[in-house]
Parts: sequence; C-alpha cells; structure tokens
Amino acid sequence: MKLIEVLEITGATCVAGEHLDTVEVNHAFASDLMSDVLAMSRPDTLLITGLTTPQIIRTAQMLDLPAIIVVRGKEVPKDVADLARVTGVVVLATRDIMYVTSGKLYARGLSG
Repeated sequence: MKLIEVLEITGATCVAGEHLDTVEVNHAFASDLMSDVLAMSRPDTLLITGLTTPQIIRTAQMLDLPAIIVVRGKEVPKDVADLARVTGVVVLATRDIMYVTSGKLYARGLSG
C-alpha cells in the first residue's frame, strides 16, 4: 500500500516526508513500546504509535521502517519532524485512536 493511500484512508496529514505516492508499506505494527517494535517489525512496516519522541524516528531508522503514523491527534514536535526529514522517515499524523487507525488499514488490506 502506498503512503498516499494510508493518508487518504486514515484522514492523516503529512508532518514530514515526501514522495508519498512512491513509498510503499506492506505491513503495519501498532505499539507505544519501542522494545516491542524492535522485536516484531519488518523493514516494510508502517509504525502506528502515540509516541512523539525522537526515539520513534531512531527506531524506524534502525529497522528501515519507511513511515510512522502518530495517532490520537498528538502534535509532533519540531525537533522530531526535523529528525524525520534528515533521516528520510515519513511521519503522518491522525486524530483517530490507535485501534481505529489499525482497523481502517487492516480493512483495506494492510497486514499485521
């Protein structure tokens, strides 16, 4: 699924990143525990989280995750958005809670 589709499905906004029509994810993983993400994710995974700390970008960078979607209407701090731009990680943000975001993406065919 291309990130432009993720944006449309979730009603998200793009906080950092570009080329949403070419970047693709094949799986999603929802967690606020970065230790779980480190143990369970694959490189083509979209991270769904409520965290807005630099650790989400560093975790995505370590695992080659192309994108993160921040849930619950949380605002992504400028330093985190700047780090995302520097590292090439796309950051999206949605007002939906994690459960709803995950459900919308799952219903449209994005696997866990």
